[in-house]
Amino acid sequence: MLSIDSAQRRARLATRHRLAPSARSTDPVEIARSMVVLHATDPATVFLSVGARSTDLTPADMEKALYDDRALIRMLAMRRTMFVAPTELLPVLQASTCDALAHKQRRTYGRYIEQAGVIDGDVATWLAEVEAQTHAALLTRGAATGVALSKDVPRLRTQIDTAPGKSYSKPTSITTWVLVVLGAEGRIVRGRPNGGWSSSQYTWAPVETWLPQGFSPLPAAQARVELVRQWLYAFGPAPITDLKWWTGWTLGEVRKALAELDTADVDLDGTPGIVLADDLDTVAAPEPWAALLPALDPTPMGWQSRDWFLGPHAPALFDTNGNIGPSIWADGRIVGGWAQRPDGEIATRLLEEVGADTRKLIDAEIDRTTTWFGDVRAIPRFRTPLQRELTA
Repeated sequence: MLSIDSAQRRARLATRHRLAPSARSTDPVEIARSMVVLHATDPATVFLSVGARSTDLTPADMEKALYDDRALIRMLAMRRTMFVAPTELLPVLQASTCDALAHKQRRTYGRYIEQAGVIDGDVATWLAEVEAQTHAALLTRGAATGVALSKDVPRLRTQIDTAPGKSYSKPTSITTWVLVVLGAEGRIVRGRPNGGWSSSQYTWAPVETWLPQGFSPLPAAQARVELVRQWLYAFGPAPITDLKWWTGWTLGEVRKALAELDTADVDLDGTPGIVLADDLDTVAAPEPWAALLPALDPTPMGWQSRDWFLGPHAPALFDTNGNIGPSIWADGRIVGGWAQRPDGEIATRLLEEVGADTRKLIDAEIDRTTTWFGDVRAIPRFRTPLQRELTA
């Protein structure tokens, strides 16, 4: 069995994730393709992830790709997580993941509504009517926030208590639920937010007007094979468990997709892994590099097993739910963390010793990140121990 060590995995990471300066890009869509998808749970993450991998791009370039060219699209997909994906990947994500997610979420929300006993009649029929009315309202408006839509469709204001009798009980309207299901089904799309690029107050648009060219549906099995192929090129070699975690699929679904691809088994420093069979050639290590990656960046969130690049730094950089905060990278390893202070200063802390040359590279990335932020102040949605300390 071929052995691929951590040094080779770091070389692949540097070039394929466009983190080494020689691999950076002037095209936000190409950057997204390199990562398969960009993690977008935190609105600022997707912009900062592109900034870290780019040359001469600005947040305005990313906004243009998202909202003017619509070459990128924001959607809920794997693990019920928000991503920004190249628009041409939409059919793959829809069939492989989103259709099943929409079904699961509709069933979950319907159960909550039924348990609350707030409507008469069949819950599934009632919910389908609300979804249809919401979609119709969006077609009329062209684009709208959830608040505006709840004025057009009064049933969106229906209040549901998902935890009656509990101390944390808090009734909520079904507006977000309906928008999540319609979005997962591909009937509506998150549009430009109200506010700057770090804002999470999105407007919504019907897919008919946002993507008038539409897209051709794919069989689910075919779509899973293509998503696995792209992940293996970007993140392989890796253990199958990492692929299962990233996709959120069952192990059976993962193995079935892998069976349609030509793959090879490899040894990853004692751990079994897989790689595309035509991707066995050694990737040359690039020039020395450093990067400041944002919270929930797609590189560290691309694997579940992270020791080969994370080392002992998880307690400082991860919250209790497994979300990574802002991290400093050097030559394929995490060596520290960073945070933006209220005055805009980028504060850093190295968690291990680095040489003077690496320190210069990190300082240059601090300057690049400061320029990218400009006047924007963005607090990560999930705050980690080191990020809290640096901003205290």
